[in-house]
Amino acid sequence: MKNNSSVTNKVFVVCNVVFLTLFVVITLYPVLNTVALSFNDGIDAIRGGIHLWPRVFSLSNYQTVLNQQNIITGAIISVARTVIGTLLALVTNALLAYIVSRKRFLFRSQLSLFWIITMYVNGGMIPTLILYRSLNLTNSFWVYVIPGMISAFNVLIMRTYMEGLPNALEESAMIDGANDFTIFTRIISPLCKPVYATVALFVAVGQWNSWFDAMLYNRMNAQYTTLQYELMKLLSSVMQQSGSATTGGNTASAAVTPVTVRAAATIVTMLPIILLYPFLQRYFVSGMTIGSVKE
Repeated sequence: MKNNSSVTNKVFVVCNVVFLTLFVVITLYPVLNTVALSFNDGIDAIRGGIHLWPRVFSLSNYQTVLNQQNIITGAIISVARTVIGTLLALVTNALLAYIVSRKRFLFRSQLSLFWIITMYVNGGMIPTLILYRSLNLTNSFWVYVIPGMISAFNVLIMRTYMEGLPNALEESAMIDGANDFTIFTRIISPLCKPVYATVALFVAVGQWNSWFDAMLYNRMNAQYTTLQYELMKLLSSVMQQSGSATTGGNTASAAVTPVTVRAAATIVTMLPIILLYPFLQRYFVSGMTIGSVKE
């Protein structure tokens, strides 16, 4: 019996290792292939056959992307909206989550239900545009930040996490004379770092990848363009010129093609998030698991 159990365990371990190895290869291959294409000469890439390593190394694709008009302005605006938008969203969502997580709050159930409804129903694009225009949010930087400060999904995640904290912590603090603001800032918030990191990652990724709001609300104002919007315009341009060996307006000396420029733009887009994620991974995992389970 022991020998059979030992053999079964070894077979399970081998199968598990093989499965996970194949899963990692399948997951990483598209990313590594995109990196290889981004560093490969455009004309040579037309031949195909590039997998994990560039065949003819070239930086012309990145030169094309970085020489795109307004790319620096777009990068600055994207960084600013990501940092400011994430911080403001964390503060506002955390405050609302704390309020609706308190059992003594009278309308906690009704307010939570109202927020859930907003996750499925909205006013539509045209009414939203009219509303933002009436609030003087169009043609301004704050159209990227203010509408996204409150998210029903993020509030519910934080609320669920806060409801899982022991009530004795709040009760003991109230006995010592602490008010709600003190309880929130000195007791609840330090214990909510995992869920804060989780929500921060959600908001930061959304802010960094967003381009549609720039096209819709600030299309005619180049000083408020974003990196993603500029890259989207570049990708649209090179896709339209798929039969050309070089992209219009590009100052790179070497020839590039739409496939390699698209790969370089993809890497530029995803690199900041890839660098940020490892630092938040442990908080992200614990925040999602603990925040979704209640005793």
